[in-house]
Amino acid sequence: MDPEIKRQLEEIHALSKDNHRMLRAIRRYQWASFFARIIIWTIVLLLPLYLYQQYLYPIVSKFSAASTTTTSNLFGLPTSVDIQKLINSYKAGQQ
Repeated sequence: MDPEIKRQLEEIHALSKDNHRMLRAIRRYQWASFFARIIIWTIVLLLPLYLYQQYLYPIVSKFSAASTTTTSNLFGLPTSVDIQKLINSYKAGQQ
């Protein structure tokens, strides 16, 4: 075999091995990035639900238990009297 062709074949072989190594590294990075995105989006979407359950739900349930009157205002919005009753019941529960 001609030495020039042999040298070119060895160079092409080395380049193809290097290319294969780089492609595997890129693919590995893509998989790691995919799983990291899944974990991050799971945290972003579930963290507010968890925080609501832990911290806001007890306060909201206390308000809903204290407010047993039905609102007859426009669009079902509470009147100022209803809001004042709610504030007073909350203050009474705090003390």
